Amino acid sequence: MGSFEKAKNDYKGIGVDVDVALAKLKEKPISIHCWQGDDVAGFDSGGIGGGIQATGNYPGKARNFEELKEDFKKACSLIPGKKRINLHASYSVFAEGERPNRNEIEYKHFSPWADYAREIGIGIDFNPTCFGHPMVKDNLTLSSPDEATRRFWVEHCKRSRQIANSIGEALNDKVLCNIWIPDGLKEIPADRMAPRMRLKESLDEIFDIKLANVIDCVESKVFGIGVESYTVGSNEFYLAYASGKQGVYNLLDNGHYHPTESAADKIPSLLCFFDKIPLHITRPVRWDSDHVVLFDDETRELCKEIVRNGALDKVLIGLDFFDASINRIAAWVLGTRSVQKALLYALLMPHDKLKAAQDKGDFTKMMVMMEDIKTLPFGDVWAAYCESQSVSQDGEWLDTVLEYERNVLSKRRNT
Repeated sequence: MGSFEKAKNDYKGIGVDVDVALAKLKEKPISIHCWQGDDVAGFDSGGIGGGIQATGNYPGKARNFEELKEDFKKACSLIPGKKRINLHASYSVFAEGERPNRNEIEYKHFSPWADYAREIGIGIDFNPTCFGHPMVKDNLTLSSPDEATRRFWVEHCKRSRQIANSIGEALNDKVLCNIWIPDGLKEIPADRMAPRMRLKESLDEIFDIKLANVIDCVESKVFGIGVESYTVGSNEFYLAYASGKQGVYNLLDNGHYHPTESAADKIPSLLCFFDKIPLHITRPVRWDSDHVVLFDDETRELCKEIVRNGALDKVLIGLDFFDASINRIAAWVLGTRSVQKALLYALLMPHDKLKAAQDKGDFTKMMVMMEDIKTLPFGDVWAAYCESQSVSQDGEWLDTVLEYERNVLSKRRNT
């Protein structure tokens, strides 16, 4: 008996059908963020800012559309399952001599991305880029007291939603369009409410028109560099807004909460009230530092809650990290495969038996079962999944990345 067949028998012994688990994993798309490939630089000369930063200067980052899409394609070739690409509006593809401002962008500036997605068989998600731009005044955008500043960003977000809708039309798909803003204050504010009322007014205008191919969401954050004392778009604000605004969802980013909070615990809470939960998975180290996602406890807990609550179709999983200190393609591959491993780990758990033990108050049995699962041959099932998807195994795919680095990345000069 081969190792995979033995693993199937071992899991069958606890009531888990491995084939069913693998079939579900194969159909679950992961939205992979484009900005890992170039350290969030974008193509419109905006830069990063907004209280976020990518540290390191590993050679070979993508410098333009052609390089970024080839790097992403290489990463996708080493990642099993269904995939999407998550774009920021700063990744506009301009014709020669063209340089519209962010409040002037149109679908034509992203149609090359739609063509690319169709070519390699992936979906697209989209984000307005409300940072890294001169019109971010005093760390404020949609909540700014300056009307010209606020109007600029309202128009940018409205155009971003229209672009997302056109991408959806082109690909016959729904596009998640997520609004995150860096708005906040470094020092203790004198007025916490007025900026939030201006943000509410801005959002009401942005979401005034429903778009058939767009899934709208807003993303909170606890704090950022330069806005340590006050964040306008707090979790409470956006959760309340999404609860009262039909068709707008509250995106969870597990790096955007206090370190003692569990983002995993928020998933079953929101599932009681929302039919969709957009989710960004990252790895915060002491703060929202966006380290490469690993197959760690927090990632596993997030995926357990998705699976055990039957929410694979309801939780829209995206990634959000940017590490400039390591090979960027390896970061994409490792981070995405880590989330897929966590999903598989969750799919291979006997959740019905564990829930039954909890309901009976048999916490001894529940705890022992949870611990016994940890030593089952999970790795053999993951290896079989990679083989079925015709992608390299753990311990092998890095050689392909390093060969690409020698032949392609090493010939680029960092800018």
